[in-house]
Amino acid sequence: MTDIPEVVSDPIGVTVGLITGIEASMDPQTAQAVVVGVAGGRAKRRKRPCPGAAARDPHRRQIPSASGRWGSAHRAGKAGATTISPPVCTECSKPLRTLQRRGEDWYCGVCGPIRRPCASCSDLEKVHSRDRDGRPRCIRCALDDGRDPVEIVVEVIAVVDPALPAGVVTAATNAAAAQTGQRRQMAWALQERPELLTGAGAQATVPSVLRLIDKLCEAGATNIVRPPCPHCGRVIPLVKPRGGVRLCRNCVAKSRAEPCAGCGRVCEAATRDEHGQPLCPNCLVSDPANLEVYLSCDRRRIVGTRTPDGPLCPGCPPLPILVCSICGMSRPCGTARLTGLPWCPPCQRRSGTCARCGQVKPIRSGTLDEPYCQSCTVSAFPDCPVCATAPHPGQCPDCRLELRLRELMSDPTAPPIPPCTR
Repeated sequence: MTDIPEVVSDPIGVTVGLITGIEASMDPQTAQAVVVGVAGGRAKRRKRPCPGAAARDPHRRQIPSASGRWGSAHRAGKAGATTISPPVCTECSKPLRTLQRRGEDWYCGVCGPIRRPCASCSDLEKVHSRDRDGRPRCIRCALDDGRDPVEIVVEVIAVVDPALPAGVVTAATNAAAAQTGQRRQMAWALQERPELLTGAGAQATVPSVLRLIDKLCEAGATNIVRPPCPHCGRVIPLVKPRGGVRLCRNCVAKSRAEPCAGCGRVCEAATRDEHGQPLCPNCLVSDPANLEVYLSCDRRRIVGTRTPDGPLCPGCPPLPILVCSICGMSRPCGTARLTGLPWCPPCQRRSGTCARCGQVKPIRSGTLDEPYCQSCTVSAFPDCPVCATAPHPGQCPDCRLELRLRELMSDPTAPPIPPCTR
């Protein structure tokens, strides 16, 4: 396997090292807690840049495009950092309390919104809303034609499906569009094209029209028709606009299909590499940089199951987190039938020199400093006549039943219960 850069294999460790290198008074545990709190997913962690660029200049305005930098600097400041400073607004130099970015610069909530000429008064103001033609309006010239958009929707639907009560239409409209601006856009779309409600909904310019159709059909509408996908013809949810119409998720994926740079498979790209080339989902998870070490078997492979304690591979069953009786580490452990004690999968495959017989054999009990092989291990079931001469002590039906009873009736971390007398 090729060498993986440390910033890819351990981005949290790299970031913590950079922070503690700048902020000498901060202990690594505190820095790690700050970084993990704002790190997000794997991709965001790897994009996190060096905090030194803005650390020594409290008035530095330009910050690269990783959103984690702001969180790291700000939370590190709250954690007692004195050298690292939170970023400030590019225009007014005030400390940022909200995140708004244009290009490579951060802005506060006052300076961040872009100002446009109002279509009504021509003043250069923040965009409060847009009219039917998409032109900006300021807050003083906000749209108010005197009509409630819900009333417009009720009138349009009353023509298409007169049997629907007005109260049902009002409730469906409010559920499909929670904000006034969304309801206004939906009313405009239905006013211009009422046929969107009767099968042409894939051509809707706003997604709230599709949500309204679903709500009305669930309420029992008879003349309202859910639109089929223009490409495959199936009546399923339409998610994304492509070429002026909205398509289902499967057709959207087909429209985005391109050859994978890794295996050549033609499909929708799951991500892109450092050169901007597409990668399919299989190449993404199979990339050596994305493989992880499993808790249960110490193998570095594709993650099959992720638990709060770490990843588990598909071949490893979910095991309880216990203290292994051999290595002493807290990790997913099974129960050894020979001793009745927890042992982890790595120790189940571990070999060593037995402390009693001196032979190199698989370790079955003891510790790493004083291991014992199977022949030198004192069985937890010495009174069993079957296991006394069997090559695998503790695996007869009676002993396995007794072991199961012990697992159900006792604490797995407690010392083993003395064997029952038969």
